[in-house]
Amino acid sequence: MGVVLGGTAHAQDEIETTICGDVVSSYIWRGQDLGSVSLQPTFGVGYKGLSLTAWGSYGLTNPADTKEFDLTLGYTIGGLNIGVTDYWFNTGLDPDGRYFKYDAHGTNHLFEANIGYDFGFASLQWFTNFAGNDGLNKDGNRAYSSYIEATVPFRLSTVKWTATAGAVPFATDFYGTTGFAVTNLSLRATMDIKVTDSFSIPIFGQVTGNPCSQKAYLVLGFTLQP
Repeated sequence: MGVVLGGTAHAQDEIETTICGDVVSSYIWRGQDLGSVSLQPTFGVGYKGLSLTAWGSYGLTNPADTKEFDLTLGYTIGGLNIGVTDYWFNTGLDPDGRYFKYDAHGTNHLFEANIGYDFGFASLQWFTNFAGNDGLNKDGNRAYSSYIEATVPFRLSTVKWTATAGAVPFATDFYGTTGFAVTNLSLRATMDIKVTDSFSIPIFGQVTGNPCSQKAYLVLGFTLQP
């Protein structure tokens, strides 16, 4: 779940196109384990701060792994960004896994809104589920499951690093929390492996801990992009 920036083609009318794909040893999202080795393609278009992006994840080794297809409509102006994402999963309220079923009580879609600000030295994001196959709170009602995340990018020598801290503010079985809980502490390092003078492959490693579930993960991956 998410969008990875990749190769971007610039046309004279300033329309930007993004095409790339990640291959990861494990699919870890916001401190949750969603599968093993996965292919995660991205395709997007953008114009003057407005963007529409498609992102997916498909397990390569385990047929039971999460299959996912997300569409995100976003807008960025200065450091401010807002967006709405339609997540679709192969499992959920519809046992047949139909993409075009949007029944409120029988869909595999989940709708999330987000708002954030990039301060340059750090960024802060807030995400809230507002419709679809959301989790439940302790009273058995829609949880409007939310997630807060702060990221700090930095560089050491030729390696790009990103430190991330994420938390769930309210109880929801969507994230497996009974109240406020820190669910994601991650450190990611990325460096380019030069193949030719004009082509390189970004390789990344990530350590993630989830204090709420008491789980920890180590992920290795690479990105293919024009």
